[in-house]
Amino acid sequence: MTRTADKAGTSESLHQRILGDIEGRILSGALAPGARIATEHELAAAYDCSRMTVAKVLTQLASAGLVERRRKAGTFVRQPSSQAAILEIHDIKAEVLALGQPYRFEMISRTVRRSDRRDGDFLGTKTSGRLLEISCRHFARRKVFCLEERLINLKAVPEAEAESFAEVSPGRWLLDTVPWTEAEHRIRATAAGRAEALRLGVPQGTSCLVVERRTWRGKMPITNVRLLYPGDAHQLVAHFTPSQR
Repeated sequence: MTRTADKAGTSESLHQRILGDIEGRILSGALAPGARIATEHELAAAYDCSRMTVAKVLTQLASAGLVERRRKAGTFVRQPSSQAAILEIHDIKAEVLALGQPYRFEMISRTVRRSDRRDGDFLGTKTSGRLLEISCRHFARRKVFCLEERLINLKAVPEAEAESFAEVSPGRWLLDTVPWTEAEHRIRATAAGRAEALRLGVPQGTSCLVVERRTWRGKMPITNVRLLYPGDAHQLVAHFTPSQR
């Protein structure tokens, strides 16, 4: 009985090791999109394990959206989705400094809470989870540059719960700490409500630009952020060239 348990524990540990090795190489860019993963036979030989263990790892990576398995061709790092956002994820501090303005940010609120029905679209599941809810303001000189409202999935980023964000803004911290594999932007216009106008330092009803962004690691949601900019002080620019046919 004891031997069986030990063997099972060793198999589980090896599974996690192989999974971590391959996932780490994909997320670091060492294995680029389209790169071919070693075959089950090659991986089994390299890790001195059964092909069944390797097959489970590759199946898990495929389920997470990191690789795709092609019949008779092999396993490859998944190409970015054709619906990927065309906008890059910028650091707000860098945006402000690029304008030649001094930058600072301030936290408004920071709360750890259980998810509720409002968060279903973000989490993509009916299962409850723990979230870190953050509000903060970014300044260009003395003027509010934008208002940030963010949710961080603590299942995906448990270390965020202990982070005070006293020195680094939440967005910059996430970019430096958590690899992401997919992002979605939604851009729209809105009129500043009473509370938003007060925080932005503009009259109620002022036209504002809203940038909503969600990021994932595989199929695991990382963060959902809503950035609210005074409309007369911000613009989005995309530079592109014609596609080659």
